[in-house]
Amino acid sequence: MICAQPLMQTTQTRFFPYGRWDFQLADLNRTYQQNKPYPHISLENFLDEDMAQQLVAEFPKPGDMSWIHYKHFNENKLGKSNRKEFPTTIGRVIDEFNSPEFTAFVSKLTGIPGLLADPSLEGGGMHQTERGGFLNMHADFTMHHHQKNWRRRVNLILYLNPGWEKSWGGELELWDRDMKHCVTKCPPIFNHAVFFNTTELSFHGYPDPIKFPAGTTRRSLALYYYTLENDPSYVAKSTNYKARPGESKAHAALIWLDKQAVHWYSIMKKRLGLSDDFAGKLLGMFSRKKK
Repeated sequence: MICAQPLMQTTQTRFFPYGRWDFQLADLNRTYQQNKPYPHISLENFLDEDMAQQLVAEFPKPGDMSWIHYKHFNENKLGKSNRKEFPTTIGRVIDEFNSPEFTAFVSKLTGIPGLLADPSLEGGGMHQTERGGFLNMHADFTMHHHQKNWRRRVNLILYLNPGWEKSWGGELELWDRDMKHCVTKCPPIFNHAVFFNTTELSFHGYPDPIKFPAGTTRRSLALYYYTLENDPSYVAKSTNYKARPGESKAHAALIWLDKQAVHWYSIMKKRLGLSDDFAGKLLGMFSRKKK
């Protein structure tokens, strides 16, 4: 666990600049709704510069703490969802993003009323991808694994990659509902935030191995927002990975097989109350033994 210099806390400290964004919400909502292939928006300079720089300074490296190892055929990245282990300022910003005031901001931005924050950070928190890592195209799981009737509606990803260059890759690709082509890409630029609707057909990912320089990782904070689902006929979906056009049948088959494994893992996690942190520590232990 790294020991970062904490941000000086005063009565004036705000972890999100509401005043800078609130007056734009009506226009931003229109843009959000109109963007293709599904509602989304990318916001530059999301946090105040000093705050964003503090997050970068605190962000733990792969060897600084125990990470969740999201490493299987469809993805190769690290994550951390245990709020108690977060560095000081990162934890405070995460708390702000889970606050009622910020959740109301997200509702106004997206036009989705009644959003619920998830302090448990199921699947979210700190994410980073080392050189060669990737995340295959997918639509996210649709219901919270441990909160009955919580339907996932919105993703927030805040990127923390100063000096990012296009040649490094790692852009978030948003594809059409039929997975025929990529409609747009969102670069993982420092202090850019991406919001997008999460449905069974909101396919996204960064499927090509990233080429970040040695010792540099693709870093982000991820939070998800939910609404209460009152339709008893609604069927929850696990993360749905998809092959891209042009990928071989053998590659597509491996994507499908891995997707089934993730599906059954999700079922067991829900039934047994397992956390990704627990599973990540097991995978990390096995990984160390192989070395």
